[in-house]
Amino acid sequence: MTPPDSTVLRAGTRSWLFPRRSALAVALLVPLLVLLTALAVVASSTGMSVPDALSGLLGTGDPATVMIVRDFRLPRLCVGLMVGAALGISGCLTQTLAGNRLATPDLVGVNEGATAAVVATAAGSATGMVGHWWLGPLGAVAAAALVVLCAGGAGTAGHRLLVVGIGVSTVVGAVSDLVMSRENDNTAGGVFLWTVGSLNGRDWSAGTPFLTALLLLVPLSLAAGHRLQLLRFDDEMAASLGVDLRRLRAAALGLAVALAGLAVGVGGPIAFVALAAPVLAQRLCGPTRVPVLASALTGAALVVAADALGRVIAPVELPVGVVTSVLGGPFLLWVLLRSDRTTGKA
Repeated sequence: MTPPDSTVLRAGTRSWLFPRRSALAVALLVPLLVLLTALAVVASSTGMSVPDALSGLLGTGDPATVMIVRDFRLPRLCVGLMVGAALGISGCLTQTLAGNRLATPDLVGVNEGATAAVVATAAGSATGMVGHWWLGPLGAVAAAALVVLCAGGAGTAGHRLLVVGIGVSTVVGAVSDLVMSRENDNTAGGVFLWTVGSLNGRDWSAGTPFLTALLLLVPLSLAAGHRLQLLRFDDEMAASLGVDLRRLRAAALGLAVALAGLAVGVGGPIAFVALAAPVLAQRLCGPTRVPVLASALTGAALVVAADALGRVIAPVELPVGVVTSVLGGPFLLWVLLRSDRTTGKA
């Protein structure tokens, strides 16, 4: 039987189940992302006009404008796109693994581990500068390994990983707070901006290796998402269809950890994107698919929109994490209060 949102395409002895609804969702998200990106290029807290921003982007404006747009704003925008995409995919994988829309890297210790690794390097610093961005993935891997060890392995049920992750996240977060409470005001103030989620100062030095990592991890995530569709059945049914559940869950968890660690290391623990992007993408793509690609596009759009909004809604620029937190609170309430029509779960 063909799913109602798909079309069977045949070529000789081969066939492909083309997801019409998912393809339509992606086709709608791409121009939306392009529009938001264009608006983010011209959004400014310095009073720069739209013509000046465009001339700076094209290189025809005065040298100062060209430098601001091309050397500062454009790299930051590209990094924001990649951070949002990574958070969206990571949230999609963790929510599918746990079978719960509230299961995100924020709740399974990954974000806290990445944050702790970066913040720890700023301890004792006179300038309050955070450590190298690549420490984020290392901290995320360490926290995830601790969660998996305490949960009894990556092949355990998703709810057990979630509960253990909440405990580990709380402990690691408390250790980070303890370290920062012992630092001077200069160090604590300098690190605070990053710990709420900020793209300030991010350029191609972080964006280039981040892009290289995404070129490897995104295709693997798409392949994992295709296999994770079988987890919508029970474990016995999935195993009878030839799925190695333990290996699949371990691979998907590893990809989610790597993506979240990279995103947090580069942009800080930007709240709610990993929660909201997969939920919105699922609404667009329907319940029969794991919307990995749509989650990436939605996450990128959310981060870019929040970053641009933070530059224009207040007299001073607001970090992107502050904007997503303000907007994410009502969204979280909507997720909690709206029962799923098909399962009755939140």
